[in-house]
Amino acid sequence: MSRARARLLVGLAAAASAALVVGVTVLQAEDGGSSEPAATQEAGRRPPPLELGLLVRDDPEARALREAEDLLDEGERGEARARFDALLAENPESVEAAVGAAVAGWPDGTVERLESLVAEHPESGVARLHLGLALLASGDSAVAEEQLRETLRRDPDSPAALRAEDVLNPNFAPGRPLFVAPLAAPRALEGLSPAEQLAELERAAARGGMDDRLLYGIALQRVGRPVSAREAFAAAAAADPDSLAARVAAALGRFTKGDPSQAFSRLGPLASEDEDGVVRYHLGLALSWIGQLEEARRQLTLARDENPGGFYAREAERLLARLEGVGS
Repeated sequence: MSRARARLLVGLAAAASAALVVGVTVLQAEDGGSSEPAATQEAGRRPPPLELGLLVRDDPEARALREAEDLLDEGERGEARARFDALLAENPESVEAAVGAAVAGWPDGTVERLESLVAEHPESGVARLHLGLALLASGDSAVAEEQLRETLRRDPDSPAALRAEDVLNPNFAPGRPLFVAPLAAPRALEGLSPAEQLAELERAAARGGMDDRLLYGIALQRVGRPVSAREAFAAAAAADPDSLAARVAAALGRFTKGDPSQAFSRLGPLASEDEDGVVRYHLGLALSWIGQLEEARRQLTLARDENPGGFYAREAERLLARLEGVGS
């Protein structure tokens, strides 16, 4: 998922009714090429990407970090490095600024600076992720893989973990399949910052019922907190054990690229209860993520035909259009 899209999703954290679905074709096209000048892309020395994962924070430092990150994306390495160095001077404890400065300075001391940062902050997923990416760019794939797996182990509920999972599983679409539902965003979110939105959704989930917990889980997925999303979906299913949608969300929330069977083994048995396409739609979505496109199309077609004109029929049709011609 691109940072631009991720920020949009944060701004509309609970807009589940928008059904912001991404399939294999879209995802595989997003990470694209680097904006670095060709002269800097020496064989085996292509700079590692920078992905700080600042999806919710909206404080002045976070905004400045995103501006510096955008400069780096645009190939303005010198200016980006100066911005990160200035931010680090203002706040020497900022892990994100230190990571940005190290990556923007590639290859001069990048790996060494990130190794020191990981030693100082061993639980920081963003530091470990970028050390892994820098090691990979340096050609040390074995040690890079160790760091990426440590990112998943130590900081699993983070955008850094999701990115590490992407790199470790290049044959899957980036990110994880997202649960979607025809739920309206609460009016209480209007005018709130992303962090305030998430806090309001958390409060509503704590005092509300199944729909409130589903909305909170949906928002958590979209801001890169997969473990918390899984817990929210499980709480929604516990609040209403008869709700098929909640059970689908709880099943999909267990999807990981290391063991996708944790989701499929729970989704599959629910298909016999499907009435509006919620099960088969999410089965097709998840299957598209792991590249099983023929079966994904079959499930999506069943979802489309289950309740013509319904919410999941429309979303299935939309995803089928995105998958048209892929893998054939």
